Amino acid sequence: MDDPKEVLTKCVSTEELERRWKAVREMMRARKIDYLVMQNSEEFLGGTVRWFTDFSARDQFPYSVIFPLDDEMTTITCGPDLPAPQFPPAWAARGIKNKLGAPYFPTIQYTNEMEAELAVSVLKEKKKATIGLVERSFIPITFYEYLVKYLPEAKFIDATEWVDEIKVPKSPEEIELIKGTAALQDRAIEHLKKTIKPGMREYEILAEAQYSCVRSGSERQLILTYSGQGVHTNYFSHTRHFQNRVIKEGDQFFILIETNGPGGYYTEIMKSFMVGKKPSQELQDLHGVSVEAQAITVSRLKAGADPKELWDLTNAFLKKKGYPENKRLYSHGQGLSLVERPLIRSNETWKLKAGMNITVHPRVGGKTTFDSTCENWIVGEEGPGECLHKTPREIIVIE
Repeated sequence: MDDPKEVLTKCVSTEELERRWKAVREMMRARKIDYLVMQNSEEFLGGTVRWFTDFSARDQFPYSVIFPLDDEMTTITCGPDLPAPQFPPAWAARGIKNKLGAPYFPTIQYTNEMEAELAVSVLKEKKKATIGLVERSFIPITFYEYLVKYLPEAKFIDATEWVDEIKVPKSPEEIELIKGTAALQDRAIEHLKKTIKPGMREYEILAEAQYSCVRSGSERQLILTYSGQGVHTNYFSHTRHFQNRVIKEGDQFFILIETNGPGGYYTEIMKSFMVGKKPSQELQDLHGVSVEAQAITVSRLKAGADPKELWDLTNAFLKKKGYPENKRLYSHGQGLSLVERPLIRSNETWKLKAGMNITVHPRVGGKTTFDSTCENWIVGEEGPGECLHKTPREIIVIE
């Protein structure tokens, strides 16, 4: 039989996991927290359970983690009734003492308290425990209400901010994994240069990008597309339902590749393609402005920088150039979740710290089309290092 560890894709080192656990327990001890409780059900925005365990929740199947101050973790997954073995297998589990499970599903109402019942069986071991909830927005109301009802002496607090303060600045090992994701996305763009041609549908180009990313080790892929010719929609097709358009000669095609890479870390890249035609003067102008707007933020990616200041500077620049201001989000942190703190927005309360992985993608809308330049940088003490992506910032012409 093959070594069972050969079935695993890229993992973080045990030393890296131990670094995280130690830092979190120091925080818990200082704040007198007995347990952390968290749950994720998907990978794109569900990187917290992976950060603690090196395993991700997938496909809306809830995955809960109980992280005690003075013991190893308990995990709770959708699986067979106990005492049957539960995920993950013993040889792959690090820092996990108890693996609990039951056949529960969010779509089956009468199973909705099974995971909470298992959690209470662990949390009740300590009387009057202080329980820190991490990312409360991912914890179902059925789970929370059950804990409150059956742990009446427990004190529940929100520990999300304190965990994020540890999780968001990346270690040297994490930064190397992040660089690997950026390189994977560069390879996907090179693959598309060779495969895009008139007659393909948008979802077929998406499939080519996904193929390249998966072949390079990506575990999860969010890929957005847009194509057109003289029709201004100014949005990406966010679902396959809107990705059936056939690419024609003279089309503009845009793709945003938001995928993770080996180890699960996210970066993102966006590129504009012209099919059989040189870019219009309007598109060239939009591209130039998007590059300038991106540089305003990138040049200030250093420890202590204020996201509100960056937000205001970029929007002031776009307004001066005669283009609409960004209203949603044009830059943010990334890690094991596609979007994490900090947001480059006026309402972000954090300042930047060294080691944060930041993607910068200002959008510039014109009369008949739009453009956005998108890559990643690591925040430094005095400024960013080199761009993690190596693909040139240019509109790609497909002859």
